[in-house]
Amino acid sequence: MRAVIQRVNRASVSVDGNVIGEIGPGLCLLIGITHEDSDNDLKYIVEKTLNMRIFPPEAPEPGDSGFDRSVQDIGGGLLLVSQFTLYASTRKGRRPGFTDAARPEMAGPMFDRVVAAFRSSGLRVETGVFGALMNVAIENAGPVTIVLDSADRNTPRRG
Repeated sequence: MRAVIQRVNRASVSVDGNVIGEIGPGLCLLIGITHEDSDNDLKYIVEKTLNMRIFPPEAPEPGDSGFDRSVQDIGGGLLLVSQFTLYASTRKGRRPGFTDAARPEMAGPMFDRVVAAFRSSGLRVETGVFGALMNVAIENAGPVTIVLDSADRNTPRRG
């Protein structure tokens, strides 16, 4: 499972010109699901995202890194958007291939479980419509963008 996490001042998702989900300060997550993902991958992405300290302190001091609080600490919102293109392969040709992305019949229920897991945190969670053509509006804060890949959790850390 992959997640592109963006710290936002606000974000929204629209389908057919209608806003169906929007948040204020918080995180916008683009979530890609591969056919090998399990609930362990889901748990890793959810726990890392909820606890990652990527928001500034309430009263920043000179020299602060700006990475002191989590989305839970600030009571931020979460906008979750399913995005199979995170598993695009561009190894050959000019058109990306998506064989590493989970098929919709597997990815849809997995995405629903991701949404449910984030909702269990008590934070406000908004979503797009799985499989729909969506327009996502994001006002980045920072900008801060982090890519999480659950496959990396088993990779030894360097140095």
